[in-house]
Amino acid sequence: MIRTDNLKQPLRWGQIGGGKGSQIGYIHRDAAQRDRNFKLVAGAFDVNPERGRAFGVEELGLDADRCYDDYKQMIEVESKREDGIQAVTIATPNSTHYAISKMALEHGMHVVCEKPLTFTAAESEELKEIALKHNRVFGVMYGYTGYPTIAQAREMVKRGDIGKVRIVHMQFAHGYHAEEVEKNDPGLAWRVTPEASGPSYVLGDIGTHCLQMGHLISGMEMDSLSCMRKSFVESRQLEDDAHVMIRYKNGAVGTLWCSAVAVGNVHDFKVEVIGEKGTIRWWDEHPNQIEYAPLGEPFRKLDRGMGYLHDAARFERIGGGHPEGLFDSWANLYRNMGHAMIAADNDAQQELASIWFPGIDDGIEGVRFIERCVESADNGSQWVNV
Repeated sequence: MIRTDNLKQPLRWGQIGGGKGSQIGYIHRDAAQRDRNFKLVAGAFDVNPERGRAFGVEELGLDADRCYDDYKQMIEVESKREDGIQAVTIATPNSTHYAISKMALEHGMHVVCEKPLTFTAAESEELKEIALKHNRVFGVMYGYTGYPTIAQAREMVKRGDIGKVRIVHMQFAHGYHAEEVEKNDPGLAWRVTPEASGPSYVLGDIGTHCLQMGHLISGMEMDSLSCMRKSFVESRQLEDDAHVMIRYKNGAVGTLWCSAVAVGNVHDFKVEVIGEKGTIRWWDEHPNQIEYAPLGEPFRKLDRGMGYLHDAARFERIGGGHPEGLFDSWANLYRNMGHAMIAADNDAQQELASIWFPGIDDGIEGVRFIERCVESADNGSQWVNV
């Protein structure tokens, strides 16, 4: 699942958004360049061109002529350079993802985009068609899926260690936004504004992480859902808490809770998959272990880097017992996406198909999930087909 070999030459890489003060922008830069598979050579980092150029030159060491005023200028110019960028990461508000991704793909660039991918599933489907037409790789940054323990959990479910899956419980709950803090937090301000964020806040921002992780580990597809959402901070236009009940196509059921007002919770992203013969659970605050309970026995911890793990989970940057974290998970994904981009450039379709990374289909599923949740919640939590 996770490639261990690096590229012979780094991909020339650009970034849109993610400028000074952006936590996500910093994570992308660290993860992409950690294994020298990508080299940052260009950027349009800020809506303020002067501030973005100063950041790129003074803090990132880029050439001034490759720090652009906006994404349109960057894509146009870079696509004409002999040494122009081969791939671009989009770390901007949700409202801009569709237009930037579309232009980058049509100019021959591979894309890595933040989630949720677009405002509508129709827009995401169109991006998929464009990516396929131009044979471009499209990664969607569900960054938690690069942990080796997730590969282990997935393989245990696939080989039947817990039997037929009955229940999937997912949650991502924190309490950082239990008060109206957006007045002093521009990163939150756009997330609770429909014009920039789209039709949801926590469902799109953190709920889609739950959905994608639950799908990845369990391997199951949704059939229908019922959603209840609410903004407890009354000034917000978009929900800061949501509860979703899910029916899966194989008869299993699921629950998903996402919240930004769960006082006392730090980063409570948990997935628990319960089968007829056992249970597997994972918590991102302790990502180097998964817990496994066979039927009739207590939970035991399985540690990253140990010999008893499945081959798909054996990759490690450092020996077992040493903690790996979010930057390592993202770097693992960037490595896989880099290999996929080279395979696409070489038209090596069989190799491309064998490389796993969270891609356009994951992005489409997330947007469709948001649409159905909003439809359900705005109609008295009625059940809707997915």
